[in-house]
Formats: sequence, C-alpha cells, structure tokens
Amino acid sequence: MAEYTANALQAVNTNQNILFTDTVVPSIGAIVHRDDSGLFTLRSSCQYCARYRATFGANIAIPDGGTVEAISLALAINGEPAAATSMIVTPAATEDFFNVASSIYLDVPAGCCSQVSVENTSAQTIDVQNANLIIEKVRGI
Repeated sequence: MAEYTANALQAVNTNQNILFTDTVVPSIGAIVHRDDSGLFTLRSSCQYCARYRATFGANIAIPDGGTVEAISLALAINGEPAAATSMIVTPAATEDFFNVASSIYLDVPAGCCSQVSVENTSAQTIDVQNANLIIEKVRGI
C-alpha cells in the first residue's frame, strides 16, 4: 500500500493530471512514483498478474474568473479516463468547493506495468486542494 497527497491548492488544466507532491506512505517497490508527478506506475512480477485498488478523494472548485458549469475529474488508466470513475459536480459559484471521491480496481498482466493518474476531464481549468490517492496491491506477488 502507498499513500500520496497534494494539499496545496493547484490549478489543473483540462486533460492534465493532478500533481502529487508528497509521499505519505511509501510503496515497497511495486508502485513507482516521483514527487511532483501525476503518474503512478504499477508493476506485476514476471510470473503472476497483480490486482490494485486506487482510491482518490479531493476538494475541487471552479477558479475565480472561470465559467460556472459542471466540472469533473476521473481516474485514468494508461492515460485514458475510466468513465466509471467520473466525479462530476456543478458549483453554484466560482471558488465554491465540493468534495469528490472515486476508486477503481485494475489488473496488471504478468510481467507488465500499467499507469494510473487522476485527470481533469472538465472543459476548463479547475482548482484542486487536499488531494489524496491510496494505491493498494490487493492480489499478486
């Protein structure tokens, strides 16, 4: 298991990933991440596939000067947002924060790697604060 956070307010552009700045609980080798990056590489052994669970939560808002409309994030696997993880809110005003959360299981084939990230799927830049991502290896070696 590993836990990553980004507590400071950050503006995340459309189709870009949240950048995680701190490793709260480091991984023991199966999860690779560099601080200030939005990509997490999940590995399996050469002989066995691995199953991971990624759980995400954060506060999101439309920044001052933005357009009041629905905004959204999604967990992405290998750069492609997973539709079932879409987190959509419609704030009544700019700088009106909502808490969003989602999780997903993903399988990594034997001897392979997959990447997971959290992507802004909105039509505009959004503010993200207090982002937290926990990745657990739930099966495999």
